[in-house]
Amino acid sequence: MLDYSLNIGGSEWMIIIFAAVVLILGTGKLPGFAKKMGKVVNEYNNAKNEIQQQMKEVTEEIPKISGPVETEREKLETIAKSVGIKTEGKTDEEIQKDISTRIGKKTPDTSETK
Repeated sequence: MLDYSLNIGGSEWMIIIFAAVVLILGTGKLPGFAKKMGKVVNEYNNAKNEIQQQMKEVTEEIPKISGPVETEREKLETIAKSVGIKTEGKTDEEIQKDISTRIGKKTPDTSETK
């Protein structure tokens, strides 16, 4: 069987693409095309950097959990810290209520008897 692969590398593709652009646009329109491509690449890089910065800010806000959480209180404090609630001087029930209020869910009424 005959193998007709081209064996063209990356830099050779760039030369082929450049030659095709020159043939299609001509030499007169090439500077304008290059300027537009430069703006597109610049906008892409700016958007990419902005998204990376936002991702970095979000991940820095999330508290790091170093290992398994052993007690119910530690679970509540970890959740409370992740949504920005201070836990000092509060009971477990108060923390649960604050968490539920913060994330928009109703808390079960513990004062009612069944």
